[in-house]
Amino acid sequence: MSYETITYDVSEAIATITLNRPDKLNAYTPHMGDEVVDAFERARDDAEVRVVILTGNGKAFCAGVDLDYVKAAAAGEIKATGARLGEEDFVRKLPLEILDFPKPVVAALNGSAVGVGITMILPCDIRIAARDAKLRLNFTRLGMLPGLGSTHLLPQIVGVGNALDLVLGARTILADEAVSIGLIQQAVDAADVAAVARARAIEIAASRPEVTAAARRLLREGARDATARAMEREREATAALRRSR
Repeated sequence: MSYETITYDVSEAIATITLNRPDKLNAYTPHMGDEVVDAFERARDDAEVRVVILTGNGKAFCAGVDLDYVKAAAAGEIKATGARLGEEDFVRKLPLEILDFPKPVVAALNGSAVGVGITMILPCDIRIAARDAKLRLNFTRLGMLPGLGSTHLLPQIVGVGNALDLVLGARTILADEAVSIGLIQQAVDAADVAAVARARAIEIAASRPEVTAAARRLLREGARDATARAMEREREATAALRRSR
């Protein structure tokens, strides 16, 4: 199967899902979300695949939601063929599916990540980023709330204080600071991100898949239910904000 906004490759028991809109800094659209969901399903069902890498093509990992798409959709200039933005499976289901995923997932941030570019990597097991990558949770600046279960996952990963600082301040941090608070596990030179992520994936793939699956499941115990509740609260809070405008 060919994709329009991502690429999918399997080699040495590793599936690599690459966001592939480099001219748009891999800005997110619902169509991209549908393709990412499909790629994860392929990786899950492929017995050859033991580890998944999620990365981006070009200078950025993901510049957040494609605001040009949002404006065009609001003006009726785009005829949507699937679910509306915010109602697609990527937003409603993918975080839970990654938490339940039977195979480890490595996020390799080849460049900057903004908004959904951050929240999409929170359910991943290992996060590696280019040292000069700029990371920002900009939802409050856009008049939005963070989603994808990030209101649970982010404080679990970086602590409540750091989560509040990142979300309320909407400030930009570099990968080295992200490492210091646990958002990223390793910061490397941009040219080395792919190689380091692949080396890490190969190390993981060397173990028996049933063992890594069991270890992942035990370490993630309870994460799915808590994230599902957070996602429901996020949807309710977002709906309430819309009604108040």
